[in-house]
Amino acid sequence: MTRRGDLWYIEYMADPVIIKIDDDTWRIENDGVRFFLLKGKEKALLIDSGMNVKGVREMAEHLTDLPIVLLNTHGDIDHVGGNDEFPSFMMHPSEAANYYGMQKRIGIIDPVYDGDIIDLGDRKLEVMLTPGHTPGSIMLLDTSKGVVFSGDSIQDGNIFLFGPMRDIRAYTLGLKRLDKWKGRFDIVYPSHGTFPVSPSIINKLIDGAKKVMRHEVAGNKVSVFGMDVMVYDIGCAKILGDVNEK
Repeated sequence: MTRRGDLWYIEYMADPVIIKIDDDTWRIENDGVRFFLLKGKEKALLIDSGMNVKGVREMAEHLTDLPIVLLNTHGDIDHVGGNDEFPSFMMHPSEAANYYGMQKRIGIIDPVYDGDIIDLGDRKLEVMLTPGHTPGSIMLLDTSKGVVFSGDSIQDGNIFLFGPMRDIRAYTLGLKRLDKWKGRFDIVYPSHGTFPVSPSIINKLIDGAKKVMRHEVAGNKVSVFGMDVMVYDIGCAKILGDVNEK
């Protein structure tokens, strides 16, 4: 998403760009959003399905012969564009109202919960619920590689915390939950912005969000998707919040 004057726009790429991270992990860059394919011994996991990717399942099948399952870090439109190519997908049930209601999407949710382990065979991912950006936003800890897949909640870009379903207070509390994983990861793979980022950004995001809540950061009012929102530059990222945030 880019800003032109006081308006923000989503820009569209012609084709996704596939980048191999290691022998078992790929990242796919598409329309300003990033999603991932992870391979284990028994199956592969697609983390999110992009925004405007046609044939996302076929694309993943070109990278692995293993059965592919889909998990969504949350239900926003730029993360679920290819969901209709899968019979079902994993998502936290707290995200159902956003996915089915706000985003007007269809499909069958296979619920995953905080603390669940997704076993790909010799590669396990632990689920953590980190609400705020959306009610059911989750992160995944790749226990074998010390990597956190953070969705939208950890990044150095624009963090949407305005409008229905989003809450800056829940966001700070959600990030604090990552203390449970302290010492178990040393890198973060976000869905937007710079790739990768250091875990040191987490406390900066928490501190910045708290400063916004205490009205210690000046904001600029802009229009995003026809809504008036406030943009707060907290140094490590930008928080987009409601105009009348208390």
